[in-house]
Amino acid sequence: MPITPEHIRETVTEYVDAHPAEKAELAVVLERLDRGEDLTSRKTFPLHITAGAVLINDSGDVLFIRHNALGKYLTPGGHLEADDVNLMGAALRELTEETGIRADIAPLASSPVHIDMHDIPANHAKGEPAHQHADVRYLFRTTGPVDVTLQEEEVSGAEWRSANTVTDETLRKRVLAAIR
Repeated sequence: MPITPEHIRETVTEYVDAHPAEKAELAVVLERLDRGEDLTSRKTFPLHITAGAVLINDSGDVLFIRHNALGKYLTPGGHLEADDVNLMGAALRELTEETGIRADIAPLASSPVHIDMHDIPANHAKGEPAHQHADVRYLFRTTGPVDVTLQEEEVSGAEWRSANTVTDETLRKRVLAAIR
């Protein structure tokens, strides 16, 4: 069963209940759900949902991968697919697809660590106008040695970096709190 609007609504509502300072920014997601928009489709503009994974290793470092489409190092993540059943599962799928990591990976919480609203530039090759992603990010931990095998069509580099280098202040604070 694909991700439902109810699952998205419950996830976002639970998140803003825990982080009320972000309620105003995320209200647009709930408003679009109220209008019946399919936020799981990458063809829904000007906003759709994506899923992201923040992976921490034994040293407390965070995995960053270089996304080819944006030419930037970011945490793993991407668009939802029809066979995703929930947002956490979609985040884990994206993590394993983009990095090939099959080691022990465990979620650190059942709720997102962060929901990030960010702008995506137009991609004329894909016929996509500029739009926004509401990236629902989950925090995972891996233990022991980790082999990274990149999905070269989408990513071209991987680096483990200190959690202190996470540029989004909110995400950085939450990751650092989780590893303490």
